[in-house]
Amino acid sequence: MATVAERPTAVPEQVRLAERRRRRRRSALRRQGTALLFMAPWIIGFSAFYVYPMAASLYFSFTKYDILSQPIWVGLSNYQFMFTGDALFWQSVRNTMWIIAFLVPLQVAFGIGTAMVLTRVKRGLSIYRTIFFLPTMVPLVAAALGWLFLLNPAGPINRILHLLHLPEPLWFYDPHWTKPGLLLLGMWMVGQTMILFLAALLDVPTQLYEAAEIEGASPWQRFRHVTLPMVSPVIFFSVVIGVISGFKYFTEAFVISQSGDQTGLDNPIGYPQDSLRFFTSHLYQQGFEAFHMGYAAALSWILFLVIMACTLVLIRGSRRWVHYQGGFR
Repeated sequence: MATVAERPTAVPEQVRLAERRRRRRRSALRRQGTALLFMAPWIIGFSAFYVYPMAASLYFSFTKYDILSQPIWVGLSNYQFMFTGDALFWQSVRNTMWIIAFLVPLQVAFGIGTAMVLTRVKRGLSIYRTIFFLPTMVPLVAAALGWLFLLNPAGPINRILHLLHLPEPLWFYDPHWTKPGLLLLGMWMVGQTMILFLAALLDVPTQLYEAAEIEGASPWQRFRHVTLPMVSPVIFFSVVIGVISGFKYFTEAFVISQSGDQTGLDNPIGYPQDSLRFFTSHLYQQGFEAFHMGYAAALSWILFLVIMACTLVLIRGSRRWVHYQGGFR
């Protein structure tokens, strides 16, 4: 009898709880709707300018497409031709790996060295920092044209080498010297990396150097066991950005290779002898000169996947040698 008497009060209580839950859900939906309304411009822009183009390029990578006619589905033919039938593809891969293997370590080493020198400057530090950073403010096209003039066979650099009785390379006209010329250009534009290392070096606690000096550590030991671990996050960042930029290396090589027009070549990309044909140069030629848009889309997706894989490998490997203050990894 007691349970029967309690039923009239239990039912309204359940109804109130259900109504309260419905109000909470409606309130949560209103908040989510308001948030989505404010995010709508970004969502629309991201979908229109990122998601749709990526999905379209993925579809086109499996087609034969020349912009002027309807795409024709060819399956994996573009990827098969890329790895088995396109000799210029492998040439572009070798050139790209060369520039990454040499330019990235040199930029990091030169950036650290320059920053360490600047930390010892007592007067005019801001002037020297400005001098080293200014090249990064120069547009890439202007920088490439400037170095094309400096490294001309009859240019200022070779004149100085002639006065010193040293060999005078043909630089960008000799396939054996084109990439060393690009290294010089890349080292000249190391100012941004230098600024990052300068900030990191100035942030190293002086107590660590004092403790190491009291223990009798040599300058090399202080650099090896104090400086490098403390700036390792900046080294890691510079390596990751450098590798990504190396895979996308295009402007400098493209501008300089156009000097092939002087020889009457119809297609100067990669001149001389494809020594300046990088992955993005090959992609550009296939897509925007030969109008093989399907094949160019396949190249772009391979580039995307390789960059992602290399970035993930670097991030996983960084756990062994990158040290963060406070122990955060």
